[in-house]
Amino acid sequence: MKSVTILGATGSVGSSTLDLIERDPDAFEILALTANCDTEKLAAAAIRTNAKRAVVADEACLPDLRERLAGSGIEAAGGPQALLETAAMGADWTMGAIVGCAGLEPVMAAVEQGGIVVLANKEPLVSAGDVILDAAARSGATLLPADSEHNAIFQCFDASRPNTIRRIILTCSGGPFRDWSLERMRDVTPEQAVAHPNWSMGAKISVDSATCMNKGLELIEAARLFPVAHEAIEIVIHPQSVIHSLVDYIDGSVLAQLGPPDMRTPIAHCLAWPDRMATPMAPLDLVAIGRLEFAAPDETRFPALRLARQALDAGGARPAILNAANEIAVAAFLAKRIGFLEIAAIVDDTLGRYDPPAPQTLDEVLAVDAGARAIATERVKEYAS
Repeated sequence: MKSVTILGATGSVGSSTLDLIERDPDAFEILALTANCDTEKLAAAAIRTNAKRAVVADEACLPDLRERLAGSGIEAAGGPQALLETAAMGADWTMGAIVGCAGLEPVMAAVEQGGIVVLANKEPLVSAGDVILDAAARSGATLLPADSEHNAIFQCFDASRPNTIRRIILTCSGGPFRDWSLERMRDVTPEQAVAHPNWSMGAKISVDSATCMNKGLELIEAARLFPVAHEAIEIVIHPQSVIHSLVDYIDGSVLAQLGPPDMRTPIAHCLAWPDRMATPMAPLDLVAIGRLEFAAPDETRFPALRLARQALDAGGARPAILNAANEIAVAAFLAKRIGFLEIAAIVDDTLGRYDPPAPQTLDEVLAVDAGARAIATERVKEYAS
């Protein structure tokens, strides 16, 4: 049996991972499940899967978790230190699905133990790419991408012959506002932004998809994961979300991975890797889909794409600043403190006001992150006033 820890077990990705594991219980042993503070969902999942340990990052939620797990024999713990200790328990397979930079330290703790670490949150590689990759090289950890786009590239990319690859093409749904004018987008509400036309995702990632920042972060992540030049990574709008990404070879062959817009497909690939496992998804019906469309992205209406590419090319602390400022701005938008178009404006402002040295350690990455958040928070106050 493969021992499994799921960091962020109550979110969309964590729930999809549990769904697959519970369909094949003889193949997996749940070592630990974590959540921020959803004790009801966490306890129910821990009991269903007979987990060894359940952890809430918010220690104030621990008494309720203990009450829900009373008599189950499942260990309950809470707080940031308990979360790090859980990530470092040495599971064979760890899912990193904690949204935002909050997932950075737990992922690092898992990476330092070796084993397979699956990255569903972009922030570790965006904000601390070199630090995470160096830690994986030291520990012998295998990093697998669960994002549908990077998983698609992983399946199509000939890692033994990277010199034969001409381009990586990241597909982008374009989100719910891909055909909207800038003027119309000024009045977008959080309710509209989280209603993604294809995917079922959490609120923060849905807003990132609507601004196309999600694709900008994926651009940076792809550059960390795959040995190609920055300019060899392209983004193409593909509204149907059927082709998840493509790899273009020097002989003119283009390999694409297709599948339904359901995260269980890439998660299943990571769970079974290097083998395959059955999933509940129906076979892809190309006749019913009928047509696949593509368009060039518009960086005027979606400036997050330009900001992300600039941050990638500049390197150093720029990607961490981009990510931190975006998290602050998205939270402010969801709280209805700023408008939709002001998300990218605040990120741009923060990048223009803050330029620390390149971080060399995880602590330095977290310091950059904190500095960027402070500046972005002040910019939010100015926009909201």
